[in-house]
Order: sequence, then structure tokens, then C-alpha cells
Amino acid sequence: MPDFTAKVYKIVKKIAKGKVMTYKQVASLAGNKKAFRAVGNALNKNKDFHNIPCHRVVRSDGKVGGYAFGNQCKRKKLALEGVIITKGKIDLKQYKTA
Repeated sequence: MPDFTAKVYKIVKKIAKGKVMTYKQVASLAGNKKAFRAVGNALNKNKDFHNIPCHRVVRSDGKVGGYAFGNQCKRKKLALEGVIITKGKIDLKQYKTA
């Protein structure tokens, strides 16, 4: 596993239930703030979705973004964790982790 991908997985693993991070946040914490697309690609290849909660990574505009198991599945998982999606967006002020 490439070093960047390992960093991404380590960061995402720490996102608490009911909280989210943006792709840009994860990229920045992994050492390359411009690599937000690479974060998405790494998460799309995640095989350990039980321990690496990639559904908790969302777009910077509050939209849910893509998910390997489909957008509806991502929305459902977030909802089960208490994240409210209103008009297709998550209130990042409320749910984004620092």
C-alpha cells in the first residue's frame, strides 16, 4: 500500500461516529492539501470498510460525495450515525471534526 494511502486510512479510521471530514481535510492531514482527489481514489479502493469508515468523508460543500457502495448507502450509514442531511447537504459546522 502506498504511503499516502496508508496515511489516508489512518486518518479516516479516527473519524468518530456522527462526525465527518472533508476530502480536503484528509488530504491536508495526509501531507498534500491538493490531493483531495487522491483521497477519494484511495477510499474507493478501501477493502476494510468495517474498520476504515470512508462513508464519513464528504465534499467541502457539504454534499455527500461518492461511495463505492453507492450514494444512497453512504447517506443511510451517515443517517444511522445521527448525521442529518438536509436538501442534499450536511451542515459541516455541526458535523465536521477538527
